[in-house]
Amino acid sequence: MTPLDDPRRSVPHELAPLLRSEVAPVSVSIVDAIEKAIPEYSEFRENVVHGIRQALVKFVDMIAEPEAEPDPHDDIHRKLGAWEFQSGRSLDSLQAAYRIGARVAWRHVCGFAERRELSLRLMSVLGEAMIAHVDELVSLSVEGYAAAQASAAGTLERKRRKLMELLVADPTSNWQAVLDAARAAAWPMPERLAAVALEPSAAPADDLPADVLVDFEDASPYLLVPNPVAVTRWLRTALPGWRAAVGLPVAPAQARTSLACARRVLALSREKVLPDQPVLDSADHLVELTVLADEFLARQLAERALAPLAPLTDRQRTKLAETLLVWLSARGGAPEVAARLQVHPQTVRYRVNQLEELFGDRLHDAGERFTLELALRAHYLLRRD
Repeated sequence: MTPLDDPRRSVPHELAPLLRSEVAPVSVSIVDAIEKAIPEYSEFRENVVHGIRQALVKFVDMIAEPEAEPDPHDDIHRKLGAWEFQSGRSLDSLQAAYRIGARVAWRHVCGFAERRELSLRLMSVLGEAMIAHVDELVSLSVEGYAAAQASAAGTLERKRRKLMELLVADPTSNWQAVLDAARAAAWPMPERLAAVALEPSAAPADDLPADVLVDFEDASPYLLVPNPVAVTRWLRTALPGWRAAVGLPVAPAQARTSLACARRVLALSREKVLPDQPVLDSADHLVELTVLADEFLARQLAERALAPLAPLTDRQRTKLAETLLVWLSARGGAPEVAARLQVHPQTVRYRVNQLEELFGDRLHDAGERFTLELALRAHYLLRRD
């Protein structure tokens, strides 16, 4: 509704002084009616009385000076909306109060019109003006409610982000400070949680569970999921178009470790060491995480343990390394190794003889066999570069 369309502008200005004299008795009647219908409003009666009086005064002022700039009276109705949110109520009661006030005010207007012998047309204009005025007050209260709701959500979001920072701090902050932050953020401390590392994405995020802590603004965004169950499954639905890695479930004090695992898995996936999948679970890749926990040491192990293969050609080294890894991990003899490699058993026997010449007794020592298998796995994982 534009100012020119405002029906309050159609009410004759000369009615303003007469209507102003009705403000006090109408206010009392409206307050009494609202208190009977909505008993809980008696808890902040002063605010209700103030709001009703300002609503009536503003109505008369608009009739008296339709060109005047809006005054601060708007604030009380925004505040009424905010108070409803802060009291834990919906807007239903406040909107009911506005309807009650409008009915009571209209009864007074009818009595006023009869005493002043106003025409039916003028009564109609007054009625339309009142409806427009109540609609405006309701809109202001809705704005106030929404602003309070947004402010509370923003405050809670900031408190939860601070909690996340404390949980993944290095080292974890004083635990009492973490517990205090969790209470301030209305986040019950779980027995276990899992971090989820995310690759930045422009794709929208659907609704996540309310108890999941979220930080999409971090350079490396992440989630902290309390009491994680089937996380990889619901992540695919909640974050379509995102790449994610789920860390290991840990006690909350170890959240940083879970996040480090998740970020490492995400990095290994980008480097093609792990599968290129939208959602990965650290629990499925513990071997890779362990072997590559320190890449320098992994390279040293591979180079030193597999040094006997170094003088060979690339083709020979590839075939023998492949055969050695399968032979070390297989429980059977040449036929089983041959089946896995898809070669003839005699070929396997020939290669094993070569390996025995190169590695000697190391192939028959349990500790050395373990070292060789670990070195080979590190070798294959590091071949990405």
